[in-house]
Amino acid sequence: MKKYINYLLCVGCFISAIYPESTPFGKISLPLGKVTIKPASTNTWEKAKPNRKVFVNDIIKTAPKSRCEISLIGGGKVRIGESSELELKSASVKPMKKTFDTHLKKGSVWVSAKAAFGEKKNISVRTPTAVAAIRGTIFKAKSDNKESSVQVYDGKVDVNQAKNFIKERKEKRKKSFGQGAPTGKPKFTLGPVTEVKAPTQVSGPYEISLDDWVSLAKGMQISIRADGKYHLFEFDQLKDDEDEFVKWNKQRDAQ
Repeated sequence: MKKYINYLLCVGCFISAIYPESTPFGKISLPLGKVTIKPASTNTWEKAKPNRKVFVNDIIKTAPKSRCEISLIGGGKVRIGESSELELKSASVKPMKKTFDTHLKKGSVWVSAKAAFGEKKNISVRTPTAVAAIRGTIFKAKSDNKESSVQVYDGKVDVNQAKNFIKERKEKRKKSFGQGAPTGKPKFTLGPVTEVKAPTQVSGPYEISLDDWVSLAKGMQISIRADGKYHLFEFDQLKDDEDEFVKWNKQRDAQ
């Protein structure tokens, strides 16, 4: 009997190692139109139904004229626009600190995740050309393989070029595993951050390479091309309010 129990425990550990999707990310609170999901353990796309739980390494895809809202564990929303594909990369949920990482392969995503008093809520959206990292705020990211843009609607968002972010993370992981490094899992922290207070910091569109983190305040937008050139400016909020995806998100946030 004891051998049988040990066998079951070993099988359980083996399954957990193979299927990392057991780490919860949230649930699909509102699928509109044609929304499909590919669990990490399969290569099959399935219909996304309301209240379906989603896990780390799941991929969610929306068709044209379709949208999807994900309710994060511990509060906050991530909404996916039409013709988009979002991969849920990692999640760490603790009483006063919640961290979520996603990869927007294409399309658009809206993040609404204000932190409670004393809480640290870190959410990052990586695209093919950029990465946006927040600590309790509201922003929209849009991406394709050639260019990505980030617009801030509340709070502040730290943005960097995707390849810089990946390089920085690898270097930090290398130091964590290096000789004399502290034991335990490597920890990743953002930084350093360069505060950009006005669009006049950039002399013209796409003339400067983004080599470090910049911090965007409410009403600011940054567009980053695949070559690292970027354009920082204050976007027209009245015109932006006419966008159907923006309207829908603001209505959902107000509820």
